[in-house]
Amino acid sequence: MSTDRRPTILVGVSGSPASEAALRWAENEAEQRHGRLRIVLIWHPELRAFYAGPARSPDGSDGRERARRHLSETIRAVLGPAVQPSTTVEVVEGIAERTLVAESAAADLLVLGSGPGMSIGPVIRACLSLAHCPVVVVSPGMLHTDEPQEVRPFTVSRNYSPMPMVRSLAR
Repeated sequence: MSTDRRPTILVGVSGSPASEAALRWAENEAEQRHGRLRIVLIWHPELRAFYAGPARSPDGSDGRERARRHLSETIRAVLGPAVQPSTTVEVVEGIAERTLVAESAAADLLVLGSGPGMSIGPVIRACLSLAHCPVVVVSPGMLHTDEPQEVRPFTVSRNYSPMPMVRSLAR
């Protein structure tokens, strides 16, 4: 948990529609709670043989630079050109499951996006069972309207029993 009285909401972003929905939800939650929003994209370098040179794109940028550009574009597309002053944006190198669990130790809430039908992949499954803070899973279909709606993201305890976190969102 953070030492500051303002809650820290950590959102994992991959660029998928599900992670974009999670980013919207996390921004709204941080705003309503007067908290800090921490946007993280996990970058994993391409594994290559020891004799192969470093991976470079045709424009000469490496994977980390491409990840930074991708994250910036995603944030601009989802949140607009200006983010709240209390928002931090970071590209972190690592394996998504391990890195998000480790980063959750400094957060009050971890927000992730799931695919259609609330499918639970390996990253979400690992975070639900190992994260150091509550985890909210958001589906892209939850936020496709400008009308106020009842959103029922959920978190799961280590024994996988659902604990609803009902929240009314107005966009």
